[in-house]
Amino acid sequence: MAGPLAGIKVVELAGLGALPFGSLKLADMGAEVVRVDRLSDVPEDRTPRPHNFWDRGRRSVAVDLKDPRGVETVLRLADGADAFLEAFRPGVAERLGLGPDVLLKRKPALVYGRLTGWGQDGPLAQVAGHSLNYEAITGAVGLIGPRGGPPPPPLTLLGDFAGGGLHLAYGVVCALLEAQRSGRGQVVDAAMVDGVTSLLGVFHGMDAMGMMSEETGTNLFDGGAHFYNVYETRDGRYVSVASVEPHFYALLLEKIGLDPKDLPGQYDEAHWPEMRERFAEVFVSRTRDEWSAILEGSDACYAPVLTLAEARDYPHNRARNVFLEGRATPELAPTPRLSLTPGEPGPSPAWPGADTDAVLAAAGFSADEISALREAGTIP
Repeated sequence: MAGPLAGIKVVELAGLGALPFGSLKLADMGAEVVRVDRLSDVPEDRTPRPHNFWDRGRRSVAVDLKDPRGVETVLRLADGADAFLEAFRPGVAERLGLGPDVLLKRKPALVYGRLTGWGQDGPLAQVAGHSLNYEAITGAVGLIGPRGGPPPPPLTLLGDFAGGGLHLAYGVVCALLEAQRSGRGQVVDAAMVDGVTSLLGVFHGMDAMGMMSEETGTNLFDGGAHFYNVYETRDGRYVSVASVEPHFYALLLEKIGLDPKDLPGQYDEAHWPEMRERFAEVFVSRTRDEWSAILEGSDACYAPVLTLAEARDYPHNRARNVFLEGRATPELAPTPRLSLTPGEPGPSPAWPGADTDAVLAAAGFSADEISALREAGTIP
């Protein structure tokens, strides 16, 4: 594998959503990732399966973690790793015998990454939850939505992926740097509630300065401002405008045919509701593509609202090679882009546990040890 993390070895206990996304970011940058899958996930026929792109860049072993021999197998893999990742509920890894105290005692320079929604401690640490719940208690969900209406679920972008997986990857890389300098490993406690809250830092600051209203749909970035909004077009599609700066706003007005002398000031908030209606009347007069012909490529801060399929074919995205060519399913290029040591997408395992023998052999397991584990039913 190429990339700035080439030579870094990671063991990942298989998890859902946020954890594999964080691990993907490490793998795309060159880390050698071994995922420990559940023995129950191994297909009986051993046939290759279709993968989501975030399975890439890993080799897969399957181990029975309820078997002490399986736990010892994972411990030996971790002995040869630089980082170990898990996303269990707090205390589960410890009960399995794979907690940070055990692993760091065996290898003091190990980075132990833990990803949860609520965090390792606190009143909710042992409670089940999902991305929407973690986003909700940060205040993020309550900031979004139309005036007088309920806030919509913001996909899982904030909790699982930005607040979770990306923050885990960032924390692991930071801890790896420290381990290289001092030889000391540490635990990375990546909680989605912490990550999402950190993303809201600017809005906490705006609120402290009196620049935020608790009523959704009335603020600068939540649809309250007419110049930072989404509008329906004549063909039932949508366009976005975000001309926050006065000179960009002036250009937008010029291109959509409105005379600023006939309008209230851009930041006269009392007139924002009527200006949203005025903008809505203007934008519904043309189709989305007609507006793109007028506004796209200008400094009016405009972009059409695209579907996922349209985004894959959008000229700018294609020019940037955002999506990899020749893939069976849509697959994204590694990001961010590095000029000297760019990331590289690696292959995906054929099926859970497909690389068990090769990974164990590379970790120093003898052929007899591998055969004994298989005969005991600890590995597939």
